Amino acid sequence: MKVAIIGAGNMGGVIARGLAQGTIIPASDVTVADPFSGNLETLQADYPEIRVTTENPKAIEDADIVILAVKPWLIDQILSVIRLEPRQVLVSIAGGVTFEQLVNSVGPEQTIFRLIPNTAISERQSMTLIASRNASKEQEQLMLDIFNELGMAMLIPESQMGATTALTSCGIAYVLKYIQAAMQAGIEMGVCPKDAQKMVAQSVKGAAELILNNDTHPSVEIDKVTTPGGITIKGINELDHAGFTSAVIKAIKAGNVE
Repeated sequence: MKVAIIGAGNMGGVIARGLAQGTIIPASDVTVADPFSGNLETLQADYPEIRVTTENPKAIEDADIVILAVKPWLIDQILSVIRLEPRQVLVSIAGGVTFEQLVNSVGPEQTIFRLIPNTAISERQSMTLIASRNASKEQEQLMLDIFNELGMAMLIPESQMGATTALTSCGIAYVLKYIQAAMQAGIEMGVCPKDAQKMVAQSVKGAAELILNNDTHPSVEIDKVTTPGGITIKGINELDHAGFTSAVIKAIKAGNVE
């Protein structure tokens, strides 16, 4: 299974590195194309087995999977200069570029996936959303297997791309905003900034692990730490008085633009 990645920028470079560290696609079967040789040199310095080129058509010659890791406005331009074979699977990571738009460039019979990772993919902790068109169950499972090695992947219908992107791709920024705000509170109370950052970040990580590892619900875990008359329930109530829940809902709904 050979993979070509067009684009060695932030997302394309990270995906190439993640594949090279995984168990499904050998680094020697990954080819990355980018017009900027500096990006390619940096990538190959870390993973010499990865093949690189500045020519997109050359990159996809032997590829089974072609990943477009470029900005949305470059998709049409790139697809106009490469010719995909029917056997090749096209994977687009361009947010907001629909199957209908991709079909206009590659034809209605092509197997296409849309992927939306988030920035935690650099830590192999992404929540990656996957939608498919003309894909077999085996192809869908392969895509899940590949991106589960870079965090967690989930297959969804394209109609949910907008809403789920708001939850995951935009949502990671909202989580970071909470970490930043909690840090500021800690600093005001006399905690060193670096210490406050570690304390809050680990607390957020721990909260996520409780949910993911135990198939529980946030309300259940909150109940465990909100004893009657205790300080946690006072803080929870202050968040609600200040409109915390409503603000989060409004922020996520604002990100649902597809």
